[in-house]
Amino acid sequence: MARTYAYSADFDKEVERLFKDAKVLGEGHNGIVYEVPGNRAIKIFTDKNVCRSEAEILYKVKKSKYFPKIYKNGDYYILRDMVNGKRLDDYIEENGLSQQLIYNLYRLINEFKALKFTKLDARCRDIYVDKAERLMVIDPKQCYRRKVDYPRHLMKGLDGVGVLEEFLKGIYIIDRRKATEWEQKINQYYAKEY
Repeated sequence: MARTYAYSADFDKEVERLFKDAKVLGEGHNGIVYEVPGNRAIKIFTDKNVCRSEAEILYKVKKSKYFPKIYKNGDYYILRDMVNGKRLDDYIEENGLSQQLIYNLYRLINEFKALKFTKLDARCRDIYVDKAERLMVIDPKQCYRRKVDYPRHLMKGLDGVGVLEEFLKGIYIIDRRKATEWEQKINQYYAKEY
């Protein structure tokens, strides 16, 4: 059965004007996202603490090319750049996993470390890939609170589309030490599940 929420947000006049031409992009656990004019998106949240947390992260990472620029936020909404492309898992199913995409994912995880994230991970559904295989992260969550020192969710998602082994082989070409470490950790994780 589909979730149904009554969304309400504290828009100012500018955001209210943009919202008049909004088109629904999708709905997730924390809210609903609309495309608005000017290549921007408005995300309306059901929980203001989740909204505040995501806004804080987007402001902290504003210089990173891997995250959409945030323009403003209210208690229950964020106005940010539109993220184009396809979800990583969908992109891989349609186009395969190239060495360039593997390299870009490796650089993304390194960017997380440079941004001082304690969670060096993202889910496939939160990483978008454009036609040039550039990456963009949506829905950053608990990046400075959770401690995950390798891309566990990412690798589980890659395993789900049948390319985990290919990914690790590609990482091995780039950084043998990191590939060995990640492979050991994901194998330990899977061993605990069974």
